[in-house]
Amino acid sequence: MSSGDIDALLRVTSPNYIGTSHPDIAFGTLDGPVGRLTLAVTNRGVVACSYEDENIVFERVSREVGTFIGPDARRLDPVRRELDAYFSGRLRAFTTTIDLRLATQFARTVLQMMLAVSYGTVTTYREIAERIGRPRALRAVGNALGSNPVCVIVPCHRVVESEVVLGGYAGGPAVKERLLRIEANGAGHAPGGS
Repeated sequence: MSSGDIDALLRVTSPNYIGTSHPDIAFGTLDGPVGRLTLAVTNRGVVACSYEDENIVFERVSREVGTFIGPDARRLDPVRRELDAYFSGRLRAFTTTIDLRLATQFARTVLQMMLAVSYGTVTTYREIAERIGRPRALRAVGNALGSNPVCVIVPCHRVVESEVVLGGYAGGPAVKERLLRIEANGAGHAPGGS
């Protein structure tokens, strides 16, 4: 979707949007080495960094966060720069703030735990479930990670089923493996932590 397409979509779906004003929610995309990411940034932080189609993310953000949505380079470009630096192996920790309003309360707990998993390391679904005090909630943890609205920045790709099985990922298994390889190269070891 080009910026002209996004602008046209915004005029139809966001009646308050005026092309020259700063929207409440900055909306755009980033084409990177793992495909297109759809981005949305609120005054609280990044609310979406998603592999989903722009229209799906736009509808969800407008339904659950607000309708004054539009392109805003002053808020999107810093996020894009950090993502580019991460993909090139120059950034290990994102400094951008995160807005987890699109996640359920349980998912927020799981996703907050993910922020403590260091660059270049992995953890398991079981370890996350134990850390949040719900050792039998493996499926719920998996669902929370699978619905992560802020992929890459909230590093759900760092959760694996086991040392030999990567497990699922919103961007697909090849993308998960690529992200883990980026981090392994930057951290100086293999994706399994060895």
